[in-house]
Amino acid sequence: MKQIQTIAIVGAGAMGRGIAQIAAQAGKQVLLYDLNADSVKAALADVHAVWSRLQEKGRMTAEQVDAAKACLQTASDLQALAPADLVVEAIVERLDVKQGLLQQLEEIVSVDCVLASNTSSLSITAIAQACRHPERVAGYHFFNPVPLMKVVEVIDGLRTSPEVGDALMQVSRDMGHTPVRAKDMPGFIVNHAGRGMNIEGLKIAQECVAPFYQIDAIMREQAGFRMGPFELLDLTALDVSHPVMESIYRQFYDEPRFRPSPITAVRHAGKLFGRKNGEGFYKYEDGKKQVPQEPAVPAVASLAPVWVSPYHEQGQARALQLLSELGVNVVEGDQPPADALILLTPYGEDVATLVSLHGLDPARTVALDTLFGLEKGRRRVLMCSAATTPEWRDQAWAMLASDGTAVSVIEDSAGFVAQRLVATIVNIASDIAQQQIATPSDIDAAVRLGLGYPHNGPLSMGDAVGSRDLLDVLNTLQAVTGDMRYRASPWLQRRVQLGMSLTALAQCKAQ
Repeated sequence: MKQIQTIAIVGAGAMGRGIAQIAAQAGKQVLLYDLNADSVKAALADVHAVWSRLQEKGRMTAEQVDAAKACLQTASDLQALAPADLVVEAIVERLDVKQGLLQQLEEIVSVDCVLASNTSSLSITAIAQACRHPERVAGYHFFNPVPLMKVVEVIDGLRTSPEVGDALMQVSRDMGHTPVRAKDMPGFIVNHAGRGMNIEGLKIAQECVAPFYQIDAIMREQAGFRMGPFELLDLTALDVSHPVMESIYRQFYDEPRFRPSPITAVRHAGKLFGRKNGEGFYKYEDGKKQVPQEPAVPAVASLAPVWVSPYHEQGQARALQLLSELGVNVVEGDQPPADALILLTPYGEDVATLVSLHGLDPARTVALDTLFGLEKGRRRVLMCSAATTPEWRDQAWAMLASDGTAVSVIEDSAGFVAQRLVATIVNIASDIAQQQIATPSDIDAAVRLGLGYPHNGPLSMGDAVGSRDLLDVLNTLQAVTGDMRYRASPWLQRRVQLGMSLTALAQCKAQ
């Protein structure tokens, strides 16, 4: 495969414009074409304006801007794309339209020209099957805004030549992007892995465990994410996100892990799309998100003694350490005394299940999420059952907030909020690895750069939080709820059983 030097881009929308910008900045010869000539002119002017701003900020020199402008040319028709080594189509997401375009291009470009689709949802194999030479067709999925989102998915269809993918990986690096390699499966890597955050977040909200803003706050301030699921859905816009959720669910033949929520169906119908039109899960005034005020910590005259359940050794140890730092009176014994707050530390269970299992007093029983850090300033999560009285809830709430740390009080939920979400995210990433859609390192890189998840990506996150603990959470979630969405991926289960990192490749391969 020859080195790619001339790149043609079909489609002058935001995506095509962004690809053109980074390719020309990298010194590639770029030909930009669109059926709408005005769109091409507008795209050229927009890219030139971006370069001028970069020059003003000192991020490009005048010489670099001039060189980039010389590299970016417009094309008046498809015939002008004949010299291209690579053609990237960034047009409407319709299989028949993409197939028709590639068939036209095959009559124009050289036999060794790579034909790449920027599709985010269509099968590369399906697009390529209409071509005489499907082996030169690959997926090349960038993310908006292209100059800032430094990851690109290179997708091999069933007939794609490995050399074609190799060439796309190299030209991506030439353009300053991080390429990740995926095989042709619904959602590729990023959109596939992203199901865990939004689908499970919606399930938690549908169960009325906590309001949208509290779920987001928990994921940011307890689990360490940049955004929670509803902030992210408002950013990506529900008119884009909801159809993708439905599409991936159907393409995986109603896989329970990807089951969409009626919450987004109703909001999509009502055009509550998010930031783009001023109202989604949040309202936006002058572009600023409006967040409800946190409820005030209740005033408690004096704190009752606390009995910490011994049913989960690690959780008990972490809770006892926190209570010691807070100066709380902790009582010991096999059973809680009659005047003590009962504090559970479950990994996956809900309060009701443990109350029933151990014969505890439901009125004074609450649970604390101890899977994540409990240090001062890191949001703590308190869970009550339907039988917990307000007096005992307030006792626990005031105690956990006594050092000024924010506390979210949620309804009974198997797995709290962050436990469920993080376990689901790691589980789906593990199954992507199990299916060999991508390597563990590419899964982590794609999700870190494409979605901004912490810990270098979801598989690394599983190792950092504790893969054995997350497996326990999933197994318990499935046992409590009976929902197959929580069944553990073989990748996760086997690596826990073998004491292996989730990012490690198998040493023995089938031949």
